[in-house]
Amino acid sequence: MTQVVIVGAGPTGAALALLLVKRGIATTLVEAAKDSYRVFRGEALMPSGLDAIAQMGLSTMLEGVPHRQIDAWEFIVGDRQLFRVDEPMGSNQPCTLVSQPPFLEALIAEAQLHPEFEFISGVPVKDLLYNNDRIAGVKLGDGREIPAALVIGTDGRNSVVRQRAELELVKQQKSIDVLWFKLAAHPRFVADNVFYSILNGGSGFSVFHGAESGKLHLAWVLSADDKTDWKHTDWAETFASRSPLWMAEHFRNCADSIESPMRLSVVVGRCPRWYRPGIILLGDAAHPMSPVRAQGINMAFRDVIVAANHLVPLLKTESNSEDIDLALSQIQAEREAEIIRAQQLQAQEAWKGEQLRNNGFVRLLMMQTAPFLGEKIKQFWVKGQYELRQGVTEVKLVV
Repeated sequence: MTQVVIVGAGPTGAALALLLVKRGIATTLVEAAKDSYRVFRGEALMPSGLDAIAQMGLSTMLEGVPHRQIDAWEFIVGDRQLFRVDEPMGSNQPCTLVSQPPFLEALIAEAQLHPEFEFISGVPVKDLLYNNDRIAGVKLGDGREIPAALVIGTDGRNSVVRQRAELELVKQQKSIDVLWFKLAAHPRFVADNVFYSILNGGSGFSVFHGAESGKLHLAWVLSADDKTDWKHTDWAETFASRSPLWMAEHFRNCADSIESPMRLSVVVGRCPRWYRPGIILLGDAAHPMSPVRAQGINMAFRDVIVAANHLVPLLKTESNSEDIDLALSQIQAEREAEIIRAQQLQAQEAWKGEQLRNNGFVRLLMMQTAPFLGEKIKQFWVKGQYELRQGVTEVKLVV
């Protein structure tokens, strides 16, 4: 019998599959898509995520795929710089952007060096298999059935596995969507990759150089009551009219390079229960995160480490199903506090941004007082970023 079936070959599933097979545990990884090149995949690794990658022995692999460091964070309100903070902001390493598709491919390629690993791509999971009341494997869209001692759902915020297992996702109130653009990079971003957050005239967006060479990423916030006809907007001029002069000139000069935006519908929530007998959800399948400070991929890698710590000793000794199911509850118990705190911090950051977008008086006050209060605001902001960057709880790989 296949000991483990992991459904979803994103960061959570691919990294966990590699950890398990390197420890001799038979693992089948199932991915509905034919490749890893989704239109949008989060790129930002905070120090917490980089630490998790190092603990898993994947730092060399990361160096071998396109990646780029963030050099600083800068906030602009109206036509005034509020403050700039240079990386690594007291951490051991700076926030680093990684191109997810080649990183995922590298993880899977290394896993395929192990005879215990099987990778099935381009075939969705249709349903779950049961043995009495315990989940005992998966049924694929092509009719194949794969039995397993444990099914792990890592298939993202719209998890099919979660739905089939009838595990409830409690969603937080939705307040924003994001339009995600790519466009040609300005040389200034190559030399000094600043993550700019710009708030001007009630509109807010962020822009930075992504991991992909020569490409800027721009995230435009759509609030709940935004009436923007985003499919018929002159985006180059819209960005330019709200930007510093040098950036405005770039937006106008490279208008033809601005790719059609993708609308990201922000889903944030948590499953009150991540598991049932024979199955557990991890990553966005269990707790979809807001895009604020890119917590999704970082929490995913930390989920992987905790799951491996609990599961590897049991799976290596072919423990009984009762012991495995007890470990599932222990994984959720160990991870849940950090997830709850991270989502609270993300919500606070989003709320602050929404208040500034909606309150012209506060924006004007910040612009006028920036020369005097900018340093104080900077110190307050840096202090508030600590847990989002470093993590809330200690996570150590011990197996």
